[in-house]
Amino acid sequence: MEAALKREYILDNLCCPKCAAKIEKHISALEGVSRALVDFSVQKLTIETRDSARWDDIMARTSGIIKGLEPSVKLRDMVLFPNREAAKDKERPGLVKDRFRRISLILGMALFVLGMVFDYAPSITLPSLMRLALFLASYLLVGGEVLIKAIRNSTRGEIFDENFLMGIATIGAFAIGEYPEGAAVMIFYRVGEAFQDYAVGRSRKSISALMDIRPDYANLKTPAGLERVSPEMVRIGDRIVVKPGEKIPLDGVVVAGFSALDTSALTGESLPRDVEQGSAVLSGSINKSGLLTIEVSKEFGESTVSKILNLVQNAGSKKSVTENFITQFARYYTPAVVFSAAALAVLPPLLIPGATFAEWINRALVFLVVSCPCALVISIPLSFFGGIGGASRKGILIKGSNYLEALTNVDTVVFDKTGTLTRGVFSVTKIVPAGKFTEEKLLYYGAHAESNSNHPIALSIRKAYKKDLDPGVIGGYEEIAGKGVSVHIGENTVLAGNARLLETAKIPVPAVDEPGTLVYLAVNGGYAGYIVISDELKADSKRAVEELRNIGVKRIAMFTGDSKAVGESIANQIGLDTVYTELLPHQKVECLEELEQHKSSSGKLVFVGDGINDAPVLARSDVGIAMGGIGSDAAIEAADVVLMTDEPSKIAAAIRIARKTRTIVWQNIIFALSVKGLILVMGALGIATMWEAVFGDVGVALIAVLNAMRVMKTAKTGG
Repeated sequence: MEAALKREYILDNLCCPKCAAKIEKHISALEGVSRALVDFSVQKLTIETRDSARWDDIMARTSGIIKGLEPSVKLRDMVLFPNREAAKDKERPGLVKDRFRRISLILGMALFVLGMVFDYAPSITLPSLMRLALFLASYLLVGGEVLIKAIRNSTRGEIFDENFLMGIATIGAFAIGEYPEGAAVMIFYRVGEAFQDYAVGRSRKSISALMDIRPDYANLKTPAGLERVSPEMVRIGDRIVVKPGEKIPLDGVVVAGFSALDTSALTGESLPRDVEQGSAVLSGSINKSGLLTIEVSKEFGESTVSKILNLVQNAGSKKSVTENFITQFARYYTPAVVFSAAALAVLPPLLIPGATFAEWINRALVFLVVSCPCALVISIPLSFFGGIGGASRKGILIKGSNYLEALTNVDTVVFDKTGTLTRGVFSVTKIVPAGKFTEEKLLYYGAHAESNSNHPIALSIRKAYKKDLDPGVIGGYEEIAGKGVSVHIGENTVLAGNARLLETAKIPVPAVDEPGTLVYLAVNGGYAGYIVISDELKADSKRAVEELRNIGVKRIAMFTGDSKAVGESIANQIGLDTVYTELLPHQKVECLEELEQHKSSSGKLVFVGDGINDAPVLARSDVGIAMGGIGSDAAIEAADVVLMTDEPSKIAAAIRIARKTRTIVWQNIIFALSVKGLILVMGALGIATMWEAVFGDVGVALIAVLNAMRVMKTAKTGG
């Protein structure tokens, strides 16, 4: 069997979405490549192959493809820089090139202004050749790079490349004697492109800032003292020191010191969290005050910060239906407009009496300029990525834009009970003695009977006893599978367990209807009473249900393996529509499929769980949401969305972010297509000039990108 291999790279200076699509297409076609994906939002290239032996050949060809298609794009390993200065060193060559472009643009604009002064000055008349030279110099300074790209790409058959189309349109303007218009359109195009690149860069920086949680180093304790090392070098069991103001580099447990932690980058919660010896801490948190010594519990690759970075950075690989639609639309839109331009240039002069080629070629040039779908191809992925990045700042990790889009139309939400709606922390809520027994005596027998068990119910009884146990009085311990225990406590024989245990011993048990788990006790063959153990509701469970109803979720249900009495009690407290009780893991899947039959055709079903037994139903639902803080790794792996704070109320926040993202995406789609369509019609009628056409290209793209950036601000506030 061939060895599979997957690697990720950064594409520095990738600023064109169509270029990204071309690179992806050519690399995907390489022999041996099973999958290639270019994520324009984060400038990332992912390559997968099932034949690792061909890797060197694949990478050599990949480098050739990138160099041939986009010489300015540089391929490098996706290494997170150890410090900010190293990152700046990588950026310096690009800064030099940007400075050269700016100088060329300024000089070209100055020559254009000079030419316009001569054109409109009544006392000065330039010879036609000098006038042409002045505007041509301005044009070449500003648009030389565009023309070079157009020539290079056209030799590879990229005739619908925007550089080629802009080159043809502006050269056409010069050919029909419209020198100022040809130069002005190119200047407007380059200025608009510069603003567009700036907006995209700002958007990327905002996304990077949202994910700026990776620690740069760890202070490792060694026999020689503290050593600053990369977090990847630290192993489980090692001890690290985190000073005030530093990020915690790896997950672990505090073994010395106390402090307050800023966990807002992980959970979105601004309130500092106090930690002391014995407290579990997560990587990515910021130490606010005291000095902490931490024993590492997870290597960097498995730490919280690493998982968050991987989830968000890989979110672009799972594209939404809207993104896929726009990708397909762009493939047909540009060729259709270009062929329409060709027809507009040729047919009217041949068919309409008095029509001139110069007039209709000018109209056709408008079509060529406005034909690029960049406004959609750039802004829509940025909108989705902004929504995902912003949600992560609130402690909501969404694994792809397809899941973000699915959250916009949630019809049904199903909760697991333990650890999701309840804290998963059991406590004694009621003690009901019988006959001569008191609450204190019943608890004494219960705590000693459960002294050898680590079950959460046994632990809760011992915790409620609040006294030290006396091991000397305990003897003859026998565990009875599925029922409870039999034990000698002093001179008394005690049974502690469920009703079946006492019924087996022929001890009458009264009918009890209590919400919670009941532990019955019998002493020396006589019924002694029962202890009620309940799981505590989370503080925001009721609020979560109310908020889901407020945003239009039609049905809210709960699955639990607990008894009917417990399930119905919880459902009544928080206002659920339906509750399914006494379920085994496979029965949860069956119940989920039953609920799916009752949801609307376009509606989505969301399941929220935390345990390993929830993994099958998380995977089966339209959108699976796992509680990440205490949730099992299996549940988090199977889920599509992870809530880092274990707060069910965050589900409504995720849905609101998704809906706001969708609104902005469709604003951009409608705005871009409406403006482009209007300019195409006006251009065909001879009303629009190339000035309007350039606005329809770069102007609309710039506005769409700026609108997309609003998603991140919205996501930060959850609304």
